[in-house]
Amino acid sequence: MANTISVFDTTLRDGTQGEGISLSADDKIKIAQKLDSLGVHYIEGGNPGSNSKDIEFFQRVKSFNFNAKVTAFGSTRRKNSIAEHDSSLIRIVESGVPAATLVGKSWDFHVHTALQTSLEENLAMIYDSFAFLKRSEVEAIFDAEHFFDGYKHNPEYALSVLRKAQDAGADWIVLCDTNGGTLPTEIHDIVSRIRAELTAPLGIHTHNDCELAVANTLAAVQAGARQIQGTINGYGERCGNANLCSIIPNLQLKMNYPCINSEQLQSLTGAARYISEIANAHMPVGQPYVGNAAFAHKGGIHVSAIMKDSKTYEHIRPELVGNKQRILVSELAGQSNIISKAQELGLDVNANNEKTKQIMERIKELEHQGYQFEGADASLELLLREAFGGMKELFQLESLKLLVEKSNGDSMNAEAIVKVNVDGQSVYTAAEGNGPVNALDNALRKSLVQFFPSINNIHLSDYKVRVIDEKDATAAKVRVLMESTDFNNTWSTVGVSGNVIEASFEALVDSFRYALLNMSKVNGVQSESRLRLGLVNH
Repeated sequence: MANTISVFDTTLRDGTQGEGISLSADDKIKIAQKLDSLGVHYIEGGNPGSNSKDIEFFQRVKSFNFNAKVTAFGSTRRKNSIAEHDSSLIRIVESGVPAATLVGKSWDFHVHTALQTSLEENLAMIYDSFAFLKRSEVEAIFDAEHFFDGYKHNPEYALSVLRKAQDAGADWIVLCDTNGGTLPTEIHDIVSRIRAELTAPLGIHTHNDCELAVANTLAAVQAGARQIQGTINGYGERCGNANLCSIIPNLQLKMNYPCINSEQLQSLTGAARYISEIANAHMPVGQPYVGNAAFAHKGGIHVSAIMKDSKTYEHIRPELVGNKQRILVSELAGQSNIISKAQELGLDVNANNEKTKQIMERIKELEHQGYQFEGADASLELLLREAFGGMKELFQLESLKLLVEKSNGDSMNAEAIVKVNVDGQSVYTAAEGNGPVNALDNALRKSLVQFFPSINNIHLSDYKVRVIDEKDATAAKVRVLMESTDFNNTWSTVGVSGNVIEASFEALVDSFRYALLNMSKVNGVQSESRLRLGLVNH
């Protein structure tokens, strides 16, 4: 199909150059598996000889039968040398990868300043390197570094660089906006010109320094590029790379350029969140398509409209990318928000229900105290189920004791002792942690795991403390927002108190309650939590 787009993911290479991103070999293997299931066509794993992690990755990945092509990265041969003797090129071939990307200079300024060689030698470096890869029967992809800057400065030389790679047999010519400073109109114009000059297929690799990486990629595709390079969630150096989580659905749903199949597209949100967890990089809630707030509605007028037809305030159905619609509830929300949220949970609620008015007043009062439910959907669901669904508590806290000790020169130690009641059975447990909240988490988890083994799959992914009344200094009331995940789903809970430990414990308990309540069905049998909850709808 002429419009089909090849998806080249460089999360494991270019993405790891982003600040705060560091992946172990195990991390890279897990992410590669997720990318393959997502349906990308190329997974760039890194440089096979640059560091021990990449060496281990390329050794281990051979045992996986991926549909995607695992791709190595390297540079053209060194100046004034022979490609067959270049250690980097040799390691790429010896790694056994089916495809490799070589970066080469296409801006004469960089040839003179960075490489400190002649324009003719740079052309020879490019030709020799790609001819060597093709003799080694490796699919060869040329990343023309700084191409757009180079073309604007010296179009004749920039084009000669591309022709040299093409003449040597390069399978793809990828035009790179390495500094991220080119505008979409420029991208479209230049790619259109290059498309008319070359026979090799073109790709596009953009950076986000002007917040234009996605727009620039789309412009390049419209002008004839057929390979898109980018990273999941836009990870990358400086301001990041082009975000594949936005590019793929834009191309596929808006522009009629197939990238992956529809079932794989429905796994996009899950893949983005999974990879963010592995990378230990928190996703912005407002990230398009896959963010937690991408299809969230708060304004009463908006909610009233989407209850009639979601197209009134949603540009696509969120299910197409594996996301879901969310109705936010706060003291600013109208009755429509409450009704819509409750109906979403399968609760029998209508505008004439007296409980609806009561719960609205309850929410307003709680938010006046400092609670914030628009950022804590899980706590909100529990609140609504308690009001409308007759929810039975899974467990009750009977007592809690915290011991914190610090000696001179030693780190602070914390121990939590909890007594909980589960179905009439009291459980008394103690556990240590590297802080009071961690100790509480460990003790509560230890108490409940014998009744709910799936609780071991839950872990804390984010923890925020916000002072509500700054004027009260250390005696101020605080709000704790806690985000938890089981790798498939993410949920947030809230706790408020003048005691940060109490607020944390409240949010932690809600997290466990929500997780057990919403545990998915396994092997056709209802989850343990639903069997124990005894939900009764009135």
